[in-house]
Amino acid sequence: MAKRKTVKSEDYGDFFENLEVLAKDKGIDIAILTEKIKYAIEKSLMSNLHFDAEIEFEKRKAEPDEEKLNPEHYVCVDFDMEKRNFSVYVLKEVIEEIDNLYEPDKEIVLEEARKIDPKLEVGDHVRIPIDTKMFKRIAAKNAKDLIRQGFSTAERQRLSEIWGQYQDEAVSAVVTRVDPKTGFATLEIDHNEVNLPRNEQIPGETLEVGQVIKVYISGVSKEFKEGEKNQTLKISRNDKWLIKRLFELECPEIQDGTVEIMAVSRAPGSRSKIAVWSKDENVDPLGACIGPQKSRINAVTKEIKGEKVDVVLYSEEPEEFIKQALKPAEVSRVVITNPNPDKRECKAVVPDNQLSLAIGNKGQNAWLAAKLTGYKIDIKAESAVTDEDFEIVPLDPKYLNTEEDEAAEGEAETSAEAAQEIEESANAE
Repeated sequence: MAKRKTVKSEDYGDFFENLEVLAKDKGIDIAILTEKIKYAIEKSLMSNLHFDAEIEFEKRKAEPDEEKLNPEHYVCVDFDMEKRNFSVYVLKEVIEEIDNLYEPDKEIVLEEARKIDPKLEVGDHVRIPIDTKMFKRIAAKNAKDLIRQGFSTAERQRLSEIWGQYQDEAVSAVVTRVDPKTGFATLEIDHNEVNLPRNEQIPGETLEVGQVIKVYISGVSKEFKEGEKNQTLKISRNDKWLIKRLFELECPEIQDGTVEIMAVSRAPGSRSKIAVWSKDENVDPLGACIGPQKSRINAVTKEIKGEKVDVVLYSEEPEEFIKQALKPAEVSRVVITNPNPDKRECKAVVPDNQLSLAIGNKGQNAWLAAKLTGYKIDIKAESAVTDEDFEIVPLDPKYLNTEEDEAAEGEAETSAEAAQEIEESANAE
């Protein structure tokens, strides 16, 4: 005789185990994930049952039990993590008998209702467990996308709350996928996938799966809003501030504040310039950044795929700073021709044999120096210089030092008062 098949009770053990694994893998609180799933299932069921909770709530506002009829209570999902089980209920209204308008998803006849609670009367509301098979069909059909959206929302919230402290920092990332057609890469940072667009990669760079690279986090949402779709983590390999962070990682003198990076300019994939300054006259800022046998600067250039980096001395004197910024060319003279902050311009005079070096390939050296110093630099060979080249635009009065002007006016007033007193004394005599 064939053995009778026994129907196994519902076992949600795998579901809860997978949920815990997912929460641990993503670094998201299990309570947050369960709330997202509850919301997704409740919303899916209400939609599937054509249940407009807001309308139902408005209809019953005047009833004595209105406080019990909060819209969110029409469908309820209860999770029990300890017992590895959950239950789904729908709130139904007790009616006297079945009629043409009977809605079995929302209503229950008095006779059936009293089997649950003998005290129920017509017009009361009772929570009815949803058949598990029915729930599975609804969840599989409608709730999947909502649950996925809930996970994405939880991940964005975690990024906003935890990664906010990494704003403007460089972090290590592992390349997990690369689209061979578009070059679009997916990176893993702290167990989370983050997209690195092609235009944020170093030009000419070819990323490979499994490769560990440094990226600069240039945008983190520090405040999270439920439902916000524009929550993104922006990372970059070609941001100029990545250069600064890489030198900070390599140079102890920068980490302890003895040497400071004052400015950075960059042509990603080709060349960069950084201006450094030392608070201690006994510490050479250039040597600190270059390192013994160029070890530190080589480590930085290796990370950015051989991109050349010029380290120059910063100076508070604009003329000297511009001379340093134009290196490796030797500059004979720099004249600030327009000192106004909104239109800073200068003329840089170089020996004839240094002109091409000062300008650089396709003007790159001059462009980087201009970005580094904040001045528009017009480079002239010594043989081509004329007197007109050194005509200086006067400083706009609005940029004059008002404190010095006030002090000068005060001194003038004091002198005038003193002269008047002397004159009055002489007349009295």
